[in-house]
Amino acid sequence: MQPQIVLLKEGTDTSQGKPQLVSNINACQSIVDAVRTTLGPRGMDKLIVDAQGKATISNDGATIMKLLEIVHPAAKTLVDIAKSQDAEVGDGTTSVVLLAGEFLKQVKPFVEEGVHPRVVIKAIRKALQLCMDKINEMAVRIEKQSKSEQRALLEKCAATAMSSKLIHQQKDFFSKIVVDAVLSLDELLPLNMIGIKKVTGGSLEESQLVSGVAFKKTFSYAGFEMAPKAYEKCKIALLNIELELKAERDNAEIRVNNVKEYQKVVDAEWQILYNKLAKIHESGANVVLSKLPIGDVATQYFADRNIFCAGRVPEEDLKRTMKACGGAVMTTANDINANVLGLCDHFEERQVGGERFNLFQGCPNAKTSTLILRGGAEQFLEETERSLHDAIMIVRRTIKHDSVVAGGGAIEMELSKLLRDYSRTIAGKEQLLIAAIAKGLEIIPRQLCDNAGFDATNILNKLRQKHAQGGQWFGVDITKEDISDNFEQCVWEPSIIKINALTAAAEAACMILSVDETIKSPKAGEAPMAGGPMGMGRGMGRPM
Repeated sequence: MQPQIVLLKEGTDTSQGKPQLVSNINACQSIVDAVRTTLGPRGMDKLIVDAQGKATISNDGATIMKLLEIVHPAAKTLVDIAKSQDAEVGDGTTSVVLLAGEFLKQVKPFVEEGVHPRVVIKAIRKALQLCMDKINEMAVRIEKQSKSEQRALLEKCAATAMSSKLIHQQKDFFSKIVVDAVLSLDELLPLNMIGIKKVTGGSLEESQLVSGVAFKKTFSYAGFEMAPKAYEKCKIALLNIELELKAERDNAEIRVNNVKEYQKVVDAEWQILYNKLAKIHESGANVVLSKLPIGDVATQYFADRNIFCAGRVPEEDLKRTMKACGGAVMTTANDINANVLGLCDHFEERQVGGERFNLFQGCPNAKTSTLILRGGAEQFLEETERSLHDAIMIVRRTIKHDSVVAGGGAIEMELSKLLRDYSRTIAGKEQLLIAAIAKGLEIIPRQLCDNAGFDATNILNKLRQKHAQGGQWFGVDITKEDISDNFEQCVWEPSIIKINALTAAAEAACMILSVDETIKSPKAGEAPMAGGPMGMGRGMGRPM
């Protein structure tokens, strides 16, 4: 009898070898099933209720993955690739997860038969390389044509990105807005320069794009009603100062002998405030925005002098105003002069739904814009915001990398055909593996058909035939329940989406295949320990 060797702490989970790999693959499969039905224009949405009871309705793969709190270690990699796709490209998050899951599913039988995972990984890498070359060769470069043609192209890409979202009925309307918003930015296309404000009520068609900055009317004191609500050619002072009486420090103690001295203390305080106000007024500003509160005295003072003021402006809005109108954010009232003021042609306060918005338009270096979204329910607005985020990212990408491929499963079918043909030219195990990956790529058009309720096998057969005859842009046509040349139908996607999606999916698949053992240490407190009934005490009586 050998004594038993205890190597790991009690309660540690270990599993290794082939069963571990297969169970990892199965875990990934179940994640894929969670987002599988959201792909494409006929995709369904998911309603996820988190621990706080907040409901989120979403069609965006990455959003769903973030909200599903996944604990399985191997399946987490799928969540990560969805997030990376969201951050890098913005759209195609569902496709990434689907592809990775499908690659794994197709090679699972080989792993079970005893093919070494390294061989599989090599084949996946090989296949990925072939796909990359093919995409780059097929992608249609959009030469920097005239503005109007570039616009039309960008609108098509934006519309394709929105066609699978809740707002696909209004995609023409929104794609124009999104393209306008992105084209108003400068070369670097910073995302945070496009503000999105949501106002419940009204219909989606009432959403508008403000070229400039808009933000909700801030909390204000008495007297703001007297301030004018519109200016032409105004100067804007951006401050980081509170213009109200400071409450004294509680532990300060002043001994005064008579009331006059006390009065002096009070007067001094007021005098400081009035000096600040006078300096701001002298600078010639007619709109004062501050990050910190502006008190009632200050509000009245400004209103009497025809100056509009808003306190407690959120920081990001202040920054966007600064970018749009020039000027600088001042932290003291002493050296405010004409140089640090922002300029803007037109300022007004307008009622939008139940909210008042302050709009700054016609800014000299307006490299910023604000979308004001209207719509019925709050969840609906949030989903609209996510969809527009996807579309905005797509338009940015298309401007930077100006090559597109046809969407709707066309490119996947073409790559699948390429790999299948290639696999027939090589001998050995790789032949079967590359053929399996070729089959895995067909998941995208197949899932598009399934989600729309078409006969997937039938349509895929037609597609294979077309691609074999050289119709390289043929994909699923959702509207006709048939196949069509998606390049002519203007279902376009930037090729960077596909490149990124395939790379991420292949890497995730390789990573999951290369793991053959999982060691999970017990969580603190699960294994039996000394220290009373609660396990180890956590000092200072903190709650568990």
